[in-house]
Amino acid sequence: MTTDAVTGATSYTGRFIAQRLAKSGRTVIDLTRDPRHPHPLGDLVSSATLDFDHPDRLAGTLEGTENLYNTFWIRFERGQITYRWAVERTMILFEAARAAGVRRVVHISVVNAARDAPTAYFRAKAAVEESLASLGVPYAVIRPTVTFGPGDILLNNLAWTLRRLPLFGIPGDGRYPIQPVHVDDIADLAVRLGSAVEEEMVVDAAGPDIFTFNEYVSVVRAAVRSRSLIVHLPVSAALAAARLLGLAVRDVVLTRDEVTELQSRLMASDQPPAGKVHLAEWLAGYADALGWTWASELDRHFRHGA
Repeated sequence: MTTDAVTGATSYTGRFIAQRLAKSGRTVIDLTRDPRHPHPLGDLVSSATLDFDHPDRLAGTLEGTENLYNTFWIRFERGQITYRWAVERTMILFEAARAAGVRRVVHISVVNAARDAPTAYFRAKAAVEESLASLGVPYAVIRPTVTFGPGDILLNNLAWTLRRLPLFGIPGDGRYPIQPVHVDDIADLAVRLGSAVEEEMVVDAAGPDIFTFNEYVSVVRAAVRSRSLIVHLPVSAALAAARLLGLAVRDVVLTRDEVTELQSRLMASDQPPAGKVHLAEWLAGYADALGWTWASELDRHFRHGA
């Protein structure tokens, strides 16, 4: 039976990838910094430690693995967890894959990653892509826009805010584009590219709809039947409001860099859309499950490991 390794199969995108691989009859190893038993996917996968401190052990774990699907990353820097930290550890993982003879690496990056991007997140993602390209192992890079789907943090918390607060502040004029992509579309693309014969591929994963941010918020507002008044705020005021909300929910709600990425028009693709799931159609069947509890980024990725 063919074996694949996935980072983050206890988290979000990696879990959807692992489910598809396992249901197709492949053996799946979840590489995680915090092995949990029983695994959220049950007997579909087994867990192994993502041991960055011992690259030889990590290479040993990957021996006999055909494909490595990597979703390891951080949304923002916090304390000693920096983008440099994430880049270095990602490269330890890729070097271990090369040493183990992994046939192909499928890496989840971000749309419009570039060395001259206006934020450190996008520049660090570009650095990883460049390092992967020089590794000498066949690879596919998938560049998602903004992911949505069951269990997603960003869309859920947008719905949570719209359900509870009388005002929702949009940074700036809200005319900047956003092109959300469903996590199923990303996972399907990842599995498909894992079996591709081309040695090098870089593909955007973007959904079929491009909204202005104003339209995006309005679609979610209507779906959850919110009466929240939408207002436009200077960026500094929007960030101040986000910090106050963050104190209430003990989480990071929005960063200045994320606003910059939106306003710099980085969250949409210029490639034909790879995704098929329309946000409004998905919301029609799922909105009633969104936004009833806050989904904490800090709990999921910092306080309890990932």
